[in-house]
Amino acid sequence: MLKHIIIYQILSIICLFSTQKGIAQDTVKDRVKPPIGYTRVTVEENSFGAFLRNMSLLPSGSPVLDYRGEEIYDQDNHIGIINYDVGHKDLQQCADAVIRLRTEYLWSQEKYDKISFHFTSGDVYSWEDHKKGIRPIVSGNKVSFASKKGYDDSYRNLKNYLDYIYMYAGTISINKEMKKVGLQEDIHIGDVIVVPGSPGHAVIIIDEAENTSGDKVFLLAQGFTPAQSIHILKNNGDVNLNNWYSIKNGETTTTARFVFYDTNVRRFKD
Repeated sequence: MLKHIIIYQILSIICLFSTQKGIAQDTVKDRVKPPIGYTRVTVEENSFGAFLRNMSLLPSGSPVLDYRGEEIYDQDNHIGIINYDVGHKDLQQCADAVIRLRTEYLWSQEKYDKISFHFTSGDVYSWEDHKKGIRPIVSGNKVSFASKKGYDDSYRNLKNYLDYIYMYAGTISINKEMKKVGLQEDIHIGDVIVVPGSPGHAVIIIDEAENTSGDKVFLLAQGFTPAQSIHILKNNGDVNLNNWYSIKNGETTTTARFVFYDTNVRRFKD
């Protein structure tokens, strides 16, 4: 266990060092080329889509590790590990991985007042409140809030904030707080496929490409249970798509590790 944790930390430090020094590194768009005949769609600079497409990855061949630093049993269904830690608790699972990526994007853009999520209870807990020392008090299905700590707007404290969100939010809450994408609407980078429930599941679209006929394909990433590395999914169903997915809202989407029988696409509200 200790060995795996040390290896993961070393790989993460290498990627961080490369970023700080401006050294070329593997990103989503570098690692995964579109299928033949497809071209990545244009996204706005500093958009959520641009952020997801340009996320850094751990070196090719890196295993999916759980929160204990151990390799999960299934190492055959991912093509890349996104360079964000899992933490040391069994918290950052599927919906939580979506929340993590959205939070990292908002943090990178200094949109701190936008970092806010609902608990499954319906109560809202924001980063603005957390950094002021306000903490949730949960008793059964009831949630109250009280001032417990001093002011702390550090990234380390942001990670503490996310632990609360991971504990009390999930597929049910993100499904409610995100906008439903209609059956006739276009699907885009940053959209999320959700099955709300206990258990449910969620995957996030991290890239998008299109051919001259207007057909679109998408890259999918996910966290899973137990809490584990956020990883880009293989597509075992259509080798011609080079691990991209054709997604039809309302129809079945079969991913490498989960089947969405009624694809429910949601979108973050800006």
